[in-house]
Amino acid sequence: MAYLGEKIGKLGFGLMRLPKNGEIIDIEQTKEMVDLFMDAGFTYFDTAWAYEGSENAIRQALVERYPRESYQLATKNAAWINCKTKEEAVSQFDTSLRQTGAGYFDFYLLHNLGEGRSHFFDDFQLWDWIQEKKKEGLVKHAGFSFHSNPQELDEILTAHPEMEFVQLQINYADWDNPAIQSKECYEVARRHGKPVIIMEPVKGGMLATPPDTVKDILKRAEPDSSVASWAVRFAADLDGIITVLSGMSNKEQMNDNISFMKDFKGFDDSQRNTIKKAQEALSKIPLIPCTTCDYCAKVCPANIGISGSFTAANYLTLYGDKDAARHQEEWLVKNHGKKQADQCIKCGKCEEACPQHIRIRENLDKVCEELL
Repeated sequence: MAYLGEKIGKLGFGLMRLPKNGEIIDIEQTKEMVDLFMDAGFTYFDTAWAYEGSENAIRQALVERYPRESYQLATKNAAWINCKTKEEAVSQFDTSLRQTGAGYFDFYLLHNLGEGRSHFFDDFQLWDWIQEKKKEGLVKHAGFSFHSNPQELDEILTAHPEMEFVQLQINYADWDNPAIQSKECYEVARRHGKPVIIMEPVKGGMLATPPDTVKDILKRAEPDSSVASWAVRFAADLDGIITVLSGMSNKEQMNDNISFMKDFKGFDDSQRNTIKKAQEALSKIPLIPCTTCDYCAKVCPANIGISGSFTAANYLTLYGDKDAARHQEEWLVKNHGKKQADQCIKCGKCEEACPQHIRIRENLDKVCEELL
């Protein structure tokens, strides 16, 4: 779609999960992937200061090999990571310029706003600072990525109408998920007239290997299409989308993404109906019925991360990936200053407050057995 005078393909190359040789990014394979991507007519690359080695890798694979005007490069500022002053926060920008060698950024994002992270961008006046970078010609378009609820997104967009776009986690599994609220966040962005960049369309790879009931529906509809393709195309079918980021890790994934996105014109009614069937199949899988209202958290004397624990347990049920579920538990519980399920004192106050009447203590025991 045309966006602010630029033509950007609906597929963006997310540079968070680049191929590796051991612990080191495989630059030669990354170069081959960049070439495939560019040859197919796609031009949007997404990195971040916080993605270890990614900015250096894209300098070698893209910036040093292609004319600067032939692609769009996005990177991000994570002011909430070990920054105590504005100077420390804005130094990330200088580091990104040096590591990428790009000269300027087509898209620059204040990264991962939401919850306890948002105040850093206020404290360090980064909203005004990023506008200064635009005036200096070092940033073409300013926006932010977001991980929280639609109410907070609405507050941020109301306070900062000057931001040109927002990057959101959207996929068909999370579309109606009360813990993620993808649909509601998307609708808030559109009400504010902001175009959306989509991240995690395949849910970190989860929707490349969904539950069998979902996989069967998708394969019956299109036997020759990859299961992952449905996730990327669902996101790209939405209105007001700048691009859909796919964190490709090898040439096979790149070739697959190009095969179904190069000439993508949108879903037809039959394909949209297939996605609805897949969503219905996901909804029938027995999960802990937590809506993350966190009434339990308000009364818990032990500060247990109840809703985060249940979200992680539901991950395990849906996708059977224990490592991913443990990562969710660590992020949603420990990284949010909460205690883990094994610290529950069994007082039962949470169950009295829960509007869903969940057997919280019993389910926390299951979390301990399966994830801790």
